[in-house]
Amino acid sequence: MPEGLSRKQQEEVRVIIKNARKDDGTPRSAQQTLPFERMFPDGICRVGGDFYTKTIQFQDINYQLAQQEDKTEIFEEWCGFLNFFDSSVQFQLSFMNFATEIGDFEKKIAIPHQEDGFNDVRDEYSGILLKNMQAGNNGLTKVKYITFGIHADSMKSAKPRLIHIEMDILNNFKRLGVIAETLNGAQRLELMHRQTHMGDSAKFHFDWKYLAGSGLSVKDFVAPSSFEFPNGRYFKMGDTWCAMSFLSIDASDVSDRMLADFLGMESSQIVTMHLKSVDQNEAIKTVKHTITELDRSKIEEQKKAVRAGYDMEIIPSDLATYGKDAKALLKELQSQNERMFLLTFLIMNTGKTKEELDNNLFQASSIAQKHSCNLIRLDFQQEQGFVSTLPLAYNEVDIQRGMTTSSTAIFVPFTTQELFQDHRGALYYGLNALSNNLIMVDRKMLKNPNGLILGTPGSGKSFAAKREIVNSFLVTDDDIIISDPEQEYKALVDYLGGQVIRISPTSTQYVNPMDINMNYSDDDNPVMLKVDFILSLMELIMGSRDGLQPTERTVIDRCTRAVYRKYLENPVPENIPILEDLYNELLKQDEPEAKYVATALEIYVSGSLSVFNHRTNVDINSRLVCYDIKDLGKQLKKIGMLIIQDQVWGRVSANREMGRSTRYIMDEMHLLLREEQTAAYTVEIWKRFRKWGGIPTGVTQNVKDFLASAEVSNIFENSDFIIMLNQAIGDRQLLAKQLNISPHQLSYVTHSGEGEGLIFYGNVILPFIDRFPKDTKIYKAISTKFSESSEDKAA
Repeated sequence: MPEGLSRKQQEEVRVIIKNARKDDGTPRSAQQTLPFERMFPDGICRVGGDFYTKTIQFQDINYQLAQQEDKTEIFEEWCGFLNFFDSSVQFQLSFMNFATEIGDFEKKIAIPHQEDGFNDVRDEYSGILLKNMQAGNNGLTKVKYITFGIHADSMKSAKPRLIHIEMDILNNFKRLGVIAETLNGAQRLELMHRQTHMGDSAKFHFDWKYLAGSGLSVKDFVAPSSFEFPNGRYFKMGDTWCAMSFLSIDASDVSDRMLADFLGMESSQIVTMHLKSVDQNEAIKTVKHTITELDRSKIEEQKKAVRAGYDMEIIPSDLATYGKDAKALLKELQSQNERMFLLTFLIMNTGKTKEELDNNLFQASSIAQKHSCNLIRLDFQQEQGFVSTLPLAYNEVDIQRGMTTSSTAIFVPFTTQELFQDHRGALYYGLNALSNNLIMVDRKMLKNPNGLILGTPGSGKSFAAKREIVNSFLVTDDDIIISDPEQEYKALVDYLGGQVIRISPTSTQYVNPMDINMNYSDDDNPVMLKVDFILSLMELIMGSRDGLQPTERTVIDRCTRAVYRKYLENPVPENIPILEDLYNELLKQDEPEAKYVATALEIYVSGSLSVFNHRTNVDINSRLVCYDIKDLGKQLKKIGMLIIQDQVWGRVSANREMGRSTRYIMDEMHLLLREEQTAAYTVEIWKRFRKWGGIPTGVTQNVKDFLASAEVSNIFENSDFIIMLNQAIGDRQLLAKQLNISPHQLSYVTHSGEGEGLIFYGNVILPFIDRFPKDTKIYKAISTKFSESSEDKAA
């Protein structure tokens, strides 16, 4: 007792402490409202004297967009998931929409500054992301959990069984293709803290060491400032207005869209489903008893009908319907893979004001009525309702609906998968068209980062490629190389301080096809790999239908190795050979085939196409390099693209030694696939780039070129990242078959607007929309619209 108090004051303090400790079942503090007794660091929570629970967070999968047969498969797997729970396990599904703090979100998407002079561009790009987030999903974070609990005598006996159930649940999720992880004690407390602080910005500061010696309990770190239950219709949690309702399932058939519609509300809310399996024998016994009672009532009605002189078959229609339904239910329970569940479906709506709460309640009620159900307020049970929404598998609302497995499973907890990774390296690709959440992913996290951007002219292919280039330039330290056949990337590369290499017969910028990287590979001989490239180059130059003859291959191989001897002896830039050295070496050979090959090469050495007979005089080692090959003639363009691919291989191999990634963007990729040599090189890039830290991206409108041969179609199979914009009629069906796209998904690339389509990230397929603000410097640097560039020039 504190010193300096009179005896009377000491007595008053004792009375206060005694009253505070008194527990007659009525909570007198916010902490007492929380029903759990103890949280253990491993994530097990004791509720009451003998009930132990654990919580698992699970991610979403694409159910609403899936093919019909895939939907059926997911539904059947979900039925099997539910049937796993026997009558000794209570479980709860929690779906929580939390308002995200703008400050926290801004930190996640803000691009860190670097010492390269482009921090103003980074700030502008971060601002664009923040605006898109605010215009999109109103800053909501949507999370899903399953909490399960069992009764046990002690923690010692509960723990092994809980772990066993946990592993089974995780394996069942894995079979569904759902990513899931178990929460530890601190994570469960943080989740309850978020729930009890909906609408305020209180941070969760907790460590287990804070408990020792402080006299505090974990509830002190979770509880809100206050709970207020002024009447039976709503309550206040801190400054947030809340209302608890339960869903009365009156419809005979419920749509699998109902839960998705509730979860799609753009407001902070919690949807909770408490489920308990009924012992199979008990369920069958109960239904049989009900049938007996119905039969007894039927006989009574028949007796009345006979006494009144009516046909005894005329009985109340409800009695006939219930009898038929009860017998059908008994048959399901006895002969099919069905169990009986008791379901309590609760919804907690919130609002910053009473008016906002009423609006959200009205919207939720409208959704229930749309599906022929009713949302009924929990009159004078608001506190019990709130306690039942906490992820503790603890239910204080005794309003249950008996449901079979398939009836329960219709509340499919999966809607649309999100693609948001908040680590450094994740790039922006638009907004999820279904949820309005930002799509931010890192292609390097995929098993195979190879990518394609497909779409008709004007659908936004080049813009999507440029947006990714800008984003990767600002966020990562990757090198970026662009093959630009249409001179579309110059403004962007200049804006980012990169090197544009204009290759044409009249240009003074040169790239030497004989450049060699001695660090090409640990396993391969650099000269032999260069020989392979020169053979492909000569095959393209000579243009023979049957390819190079064996003797021609031999002399080219011999001469190529010979011209590199001087460089190998003294590897300085001035000793790197040029095409003329190879030409002269060919002329020295005795075979007539050597003279024939030299003659074919002559036009590229001393003739009108000698643009590639010079040493490199541009900075091919700049972080951002664009090869502008628009002004090359038809014959030179093929050679130019092959030489660029060889330059890319050299850069990729050099970067691999430094542990740096290399991004390679091939615009108008269909041009590369029309020639056997460049097509073979492209396929090789798709097969081997990943191991070398390369990230290739093909941009094209001609999908049919991809499927022209089995080898080229492997590009699709080796691409885990695809941005698909509006597609031509003929291409849509080809793509649907190749990528297993449902008709509903296909609608997102049918007559879609600019910057709208589908994004494929591994196994995830999402519709997206990108509304990039036009009043930014970045937009002006990457826009390829002729009308906009004309307006700028006129201005």
